[in-house]
Amino acid sequence: MKLTKILAVAVVTLSVVSCGNSQFKEKSSLTTEVDSVSYTLGVDMANKIKSNFDDIDQGLFVQGFKNGMDSTNLLVESKDINNILSAFFQKKQQEKMKEQQAAQAKKAETEFGDYRKEGEEFLAANKAKEGVKTTASGLQYIVLKEGSGETPKTSSKVKVHYHGTLTDGTVFDSSVDKGQPIEFGVTQVIKGWTEGLQLMKTGAKYKFFIPQDLAYGAQQRGAKIKPFSALIFDVELLEIK
Repeated sequence: MKLTKILAVAVVTLSVVSCGNSQFKEKSSLTTEVDSVSYTLGVDMANKIKSNFDDIDQGLFVQGFKNGMDSTNLLVESKDINNILSAFFQKKQQEKMKEQQAAQAKKAETEFGDYRKEGEEFLAANKAKEGVKTTASGLQYIVLKEGSGETPKTSSKVKVHYHGTLTDGTVFDSSVDKGQPIEFGVTQVIKGWTEGLQLMKTGAKYKFFIPQDLAYGAQQRGAKIKPFSALIFDVELLEIK
């Protein structure tokens, strides 16, 4: 359950329990079914809030509830409430995602760090080979055939043939082998492709040697592309749309 829903249910629950009880007094025992349900709802909502919102100020939460009930002495404008909550929850969600990604990257580094090392060693040796050019980002390429005409922009859609391999020559995907070129937006692919395509002209054929950070990084893609793998692509730019 999203925290916004939890807080909404909490307010509704407190509203129901508070009806007809302008002066609240704590009880030391539960004597009726209503007592049990009312108390249990309170405990349940408190547990949900604690597990999803570890830095809540309980005093201000209660103050906000009371002020909201009688619509007086509000410390924030009613029109700003949704924006404040949405911005905070979005920030918390982003922080959680970053933590998860960092944990996944750390785990991947432990398990698949050898693939990073292999890729770096391959690219270091490949860089010195005749005909290999290297961009500022670390992307390496060889011009197999020059093209003519226009060069794709970030807003362009292109039609290409490609043949993808690992540094050991293992083929992981190939439109050439399938006999079917593909179409996509220039920015809808890995960074190495986005950069490389903008070096080409229609009809050109390049071989790209893509470092892991311009490919899939710590992600595994299918059975063959392990985390931190450097990738090699033969790419032929057939058409710019």
